[in-house]
Amino acid sequence: MKTIDELLAEGVAGKRVFVRADLNVPLDGTTITDDGRIRAVVPTIAALAEAGARVVVASHLGRPKGAPDPAFSLAPAATRLGELLGADVAFATDTVGESATATVAGLADGRVAVVENLRFNPGETSKDDAERGAFADRLAELADVYVGDGFGAVHRKHASVYDLPARLPHYAGHLIATEVGVLKKLTTDVKRPYAVVLGGAKVSDKLGVIDHLLERADRILIGGGMAYTFLKAQGHEVGGSLLQEDQIPAVQEYLRRAEEKGVEFVLPVDVVVAPSFPDLTTKAPAHPATVAADAMPAGRMGLDNGPETNKLYASKLADAATVFWNGPMGVFEHPDFADGTRAVAQALVDSPGFSVVGGGDSAAAVRILGFDENAFGHISTGGGASLEYLEGKTLPGLAALED
Repeated sequence: MKTIDELLAEGVAGKRVFVRADLNVPLDGTTITDDGRIRAVVPTIAALAEAGARVVVASHLGRPKGAPDPAFSLAPAATRLGELLGADVAFATDTVGESATATVAGLADGRVAVVENLRFNPGETSKDDAERGAFADRLAELADVYVGDGFGAVHRKHASVYDLPARLPHYAGHLIATEVGVLKKLTTDVKRPYAVVLGGAKVSDKLGVIDHLLERADRILIGGGMAYTFLKAQGHEVGGSLLQEDQIPAVQEYLRRAEEKGVEFVLPVDVVVAPSFPDLTTKAPAHPATVAADAMPAGRMGLDNGPETNKLYASKLADAATVFWNGPMGVFEHPDFADGTRAVAQALVDSPGFSVVGGGDSAAAVRILGFDENAFGHISTGGGASLEYLEGKTLPGLAALED
């Protein structure tokens, strides 16, 4: 895989460089609530611009239905990118139409443009190779060189991620090179003890990575909504908590295999419960209570790890040489249920080992809860991509960058 360093050494002055970024940021109307993904791609874009390239930045945002939708416009992301670069960023109001063509044609050396949301065109996500390829052909007309730097999208077989690199000289940007280097530390010659913390809502989202990690990790700590399927699998009452009944047999099999292989599975010993899911808009008091994980009342739902669990998990991470964390421990967006996620983040900060925050809600939680991002070994920009890499899957966007 060639990297941007090799491209810069070859020279890019005057060349149109297409950067497939991941500007898929959360929006409240037109206000960006977390600009982490934009900041992550700035080093690549800035390096190209400083070297005299004409930089064409493209990304998706949200899940529009293959047609323009103002709610998913990249305009706010383009504005924020300009602020971070300290330079004006041109914005094309379409992807491959008149505006994009004119905007790119008008770029001077060292300037940057963002084209509109790639998913406004059905060819971007089409499962039909010909339709996807036709869209990639039109995107290729905008550029001389391709740089892949949208790690959060490399697990998607989309036109701008998979098909376009085949049509242009292609390189990996700084972000993708860094992400791959970090993930290799979690899969090859891992420093031990190796602890993994998995949370989030659904255990079904993590089955593949659990299966893979049973062969590699020393400890697997479970939290979030998925923990209640594990507790149910052990025969405990989980009240009105999130539960995937159909996954109980798989979970029981994982617990059996973990014991057989000597992998320590750590589940909550106490949980914070409430009568119902909290109001995340007003953050009104949710009347929480802490109960033992094996004594949950039938009329309550578990929404966070309890204090004894937080102490237990911190102790299990204290001596880890490598830690990977993906998924919050509770409904961290509400102050009554943020302590479990905060405790895991703090344990990673305190750990002397190499810590990786696996993107998605975990990365958002770190920022929302006020942690210094530099206190972690690495904060990934791609939750789904990170998990699929750890599952051992071939990621289309990375395969496309290989020569």
